[in-house]
Amino acid sequence: MRLEAALSLCMLAATPVAAEIAVLTNGQTLKVGSRRLEDGLVVLGLRGGGEVGLPPEMIRGYVPDEIVDEIAAAEGDVRVLARATAERYGLDPELVLAVVAVESNFEPRAVSRKGAQGLMQLMPGTAGDLGVTDALDPATNLDGGARYLLALLRLYKGDLRKALAAYNAGPGAVARHGGVPPYRETQEYVRKVMKQYARRPPAEASP
Repeated sequence: MRLEAALSLCMLAATPVAAEIAVLTNGQTLKVGSRRLEDGLVVLGLRGGGEVGLPPEMIRGYVPDEIVDEIAAAEGDVRVLARATAERYGLDPELVLAVVAVESNFEPRAVSRKGAQGLMQLMPGTAGDLGVTDALDPATNLDGGARYLLALLRLYKGDLRKALAAYNAGPGAVARHGGVPPYRETQEYVRKVMKQYARRPPAEASP
């Protein structure tokens, strides 16, 4: 479906929201000052004037305008999306970037031999549990992966090594071994992410 065919003018007053950017599935971005649901459409009030109505499935998500001025077209700037997603869930953006770097090297369409997909390499079962319907969509994958990482950090009370091990091998493996499992792949994975995370700027490092 072409974007032009999906747009519709809407004249009703919209509820103001904090200045934000709507990221569309075709890579386009729209600066909006309000949004509402009307007749099955998400009606966006454009800060440049006017309104457009879009089917919900055409909108990847929203990022605060102060985080990014513009998001690149096509697949979008995955680093900007990763940072915005991390901040939305209260995660350190540098941690999410480290996981993405090790998992997929920032390749949105990466698929492992085991079937893990996308930027944060979600397995189909995990993606389903998280409500991720398209694991190859950058914004959707990052959202699901960030929520999963946050849940693991809460489960292990902030123990990053255990959370990373569970992200790679599953919480069951961590429970069985009382910590990072003695699997070469998992131990190497934890080492790589921790090393990547340690490269964050000194000002952002924990005291």
